[in-house]
Order: sequence, then C-alpha cells, then structure tokens
Amino acid sequence: MSKVIVVDKNDNFIKHKERNDRSPEDIIRITGLWVLDEMGNILLAQRALNKKDSAGLWGPAVAGTVEEGETYESNIYKEAEEEIGLKGYNFTPVEKVVYISKNGGRCCQVYTVKIPHDYNFKIQEDEVEKVEWFDPESLKSKVREKPEEFVGSMVRFVENIEKYATQS
Repeated sequence: MSKVIVVDKNDNFIKHKERNDRSPEDIIRITGLWVLDEMGNILLAQRALNKKDSAGLWGPAVAGTVEEGETYESNIYKEAEEEIGLKGYNFTPVEKVVYISKNGGRCCQVYTVKIPHDYNFKIQEDEVEKVEWFDPESLKSKVREKPEEFVGSMVRFVENIEKYATQS
C-alpha cells in the first residue's frame, strides 16, 4: 500500500500516512496538469467510471496524488506518462492551491504545458475514461451550466484559464 504525504495549510510536511487511512482533516499533496494546444484549446480527461472519487467527472488532463518518496515534479511527469502517454515536454509550475472538501484537504501544485493538437495520447483505462479538447469559452459555459459534470476544482480553473494559457 502506498503512503501519501500529509501537510499543513502552508504545505509543511507533517507525516506519511497509508492512502486508505486518511481522515477528512488531512491535507495531502496532489498535482494537476492543464494541457493546452497551439490554438489555446484545453485538454480535459474524464475520470474512469470505476474511480472511488469523482468517477466519470471531467477534470484536468492529468492529476495525481504525491506519494512518499516523490516530489510534486516527479509525480506530475510520472502521472502524465502513465495516464495519457504524455512525455518529452517541459511542464511549467503555475501555482499552488490549497482547498478543503468533504473528502479532505488537498494542496495542489498546478502545472501547464502546450503540445500539438494532434498528439497521439495513450489512455490508461483504469484512470481515464477519455480525453477531449475544449475551447476556453465553451468550457467556461459548460462548467457554469453543468458544474455537476466536473470535478470541484474546475470552477476555480475556468476563472484562471487566461493565466494558465499565458504561462504554458
């Protein structure tokens, strides 16, 4: 069983904990990668339907939980290759966000990358149902109209689309 990294709200290490032993009070380290193409479209991944958390919901192209022995950076590169077959690109760290939900806290290091629209993705089926490109305006509208189809962090993301696009 893998251990996650529990931190405080300032991302200071507290302890390692078995993934399944997390409590709602724990804040754990996670990563997210926002993938953009040369036209400014945003790649989203629909989480696999068998996932414990947020099954079938749309979210960032890549997301992962940082485990014992990993850094934010090593985790995002590992997850990008595992989940969608993305490798050979440099990811830009954009911001670190702490948020609390009913499932516990998350300290998320957000990254961006710009790749060709026709990149040949290799989907890890137990993590990702499918990936799809969205133009920024239709994505904003869809998140406003049907937020239940997206992971909770999407509302915050669409507020920052322009910032992420200029930093990738």
